[in-house]
Amino acid sequence: MKVVIADELPRQAVAVLEGVEGWQVEFRPRHSRQELTAMLADADALIVRSATQVDRELLDAAPRLRVVARAGTGVDNVAVEEATRRGIVVMNAPGANSVSVAEHACGMMLALSRSIPAADAAMKQQRWDKKRFTGSELAGKTLGLVGLGRVGQEVARRASAFGMEILAHDPYISEQLAADLGVTLVSLDEVCTRADYLSLHLPLTSATRRLFDAERLATCRRGVRMINTARGELIDSTALAAALASGQVGGAGLDVFEQEPPKDWALVGLPQVIATPHIAASTREAQEMVAAEITQAVRDFLRDGIVRNAVNFPTLPPEQFHRLKPYLTLAERLGTLAIQVERAHVTGIGIRYYGELVTGPTEHVTSATLVGLLRPILSSGITLVNARSVASQRGMEVVESRSTRSREFTSLISLKLRTSDGERWLEGTVFEPERPRLVLLDGVNVEAPLEGTMIIIWNNDQPGVIGDVGTILGHHGINISSFALGRSDRGAVGVVNVDEQPGVGGEAYDRALEEIRKVAAVRQAGLVRL
Repeated sequence: MKVVIADELPRQAVAVLEGVEGWQVEFRPRHSRQELTAMLADADALIVRSATQVDRELLDAAPRLRVVARAGTGVDNVAVEEATRRGIVVMNAPGANSVSVAEHACGMMLALSRSIPAADAAMKQQRWDKKRFTGSELAGKTLGLVGLGRVGQEVARRASAFGMEILAHDPYISEQLAADLGVTLVSLDEVCTRADYLSLHLPLTSATRRLFDAERLATCRRGVRMINTARGELIDSTALAAALASGQVGGAGLDVFEQEPPKDWALVGLPQVIATPHIAASTREAQEMVAAEITQAVRDFLRDGIVRNAVNFPTLPPEQFHRLKPYLTLAERLGTLAIQVERAHVTGIGIRYYGELVTGPTEHVTSATLVGLLRPILSSGITLVNARSVASQRGMEVVESRSTRSREFTSLISLKLRTSDGERWLEGTVFEPERPRLVLLDGVNVEAPLEGTMIIIWNNDQPGVIGDVGTILGHHGINISSFALGRSDRGAVGVVNVDEQPGVGGEAYDRALEEIRKVAAVRQAGLVRL
């Protein structure tokens, strides 16, 4: 594995990756764009902060890349949609700097209410302007939080200690969680009209970009004080400057800006504005925690397949991932087997879960099935991240279902492939210790290991077929490791697991299959490599 770290990280965080035997870690926070492009040519992972722009051009230079990790919360410097299309996981570290950002937001509120920067500047000029700097208390005031995620929740906890009434707008937070924090959930309009202080804690999206424009600012309580430690693009800076000049906005504490550093410093220069250079998360503790969290997440993903804090793929807790991992393997191999024995055009996939799988998350298992189906037929990279979108682009309808019907196995995955030639039906389960097994093929019960190289034979149920197949394989130097036979009133299915042996090339398998297909009782035979 090769990991490229393109921005500054504490050495102890880098050591998390350097400590993995056999891994190559390129820690180059000072580099040119050309040097970074060269480093990414054979990289499996890229770790950045906010300085490096991970755009399409950079992704083009990294054909092996599996994960982009942002040591921080925002990922607007990463082309997430393009990474998703390529099957690249995009991770961040959303919680590690929450306390630092929340403390900075509270510091901004205190500084605005007591004019602390201006009073300090006057003292340094030896001016005792005591009456000029009469302030106001936070106690008894209303704080409006726009966004009640990790940072918003930490601000709420601290504002409660100041004796503030706290309102919040966040459509993705439950009323119970808000109530536990002493926060009242209301509409955005109500937050704006009632708040004495407004603190923004939103991600930047197409819906939130310039959410606070001239029209929105006009709906706010006159004299409101605004704090923004989230993203500069949430506020229309021209509209904010005008609102400050008119007194509609009484003051602003800004740590983030539409352009960083600002090209136009007029807003920052206003006396009603307290500005800091995007340092809310810049504490020693936060930087260490963010770096440690992201390097551990990258290590666990590359080494164990655990996806944590991904912004473009569902995240599973490690304990759930370890429980599901054998079924991810099973699902992928079922998909691979199905597509290799079925040469017709696939129009739809039905996946049904039985047993213990019914009660847990199965999004990853479905994606693994699609990876198995698509990888043998497509040259582009297919991963859990992009498998669903690629299937959709190819016109494959994916239907997932769960059944409480009792079956013979603790958990079972049933896969039906709908094609232009009909249906292919497979079922599989996991035997201890974590061994995926095929248990049904085209309605015939047949139990065989889902591993290695397999020859699958559909034939009339009559004497001599097994002997003929064994003779043919032996003649071509192909050794049988196991043979499973399933029978029904419609015929028989044989699954032959064979050893991949030195000196036995693909031509031997082709010739053997050709001879097997000439056996009178054999209706169909195919080779599967898992």
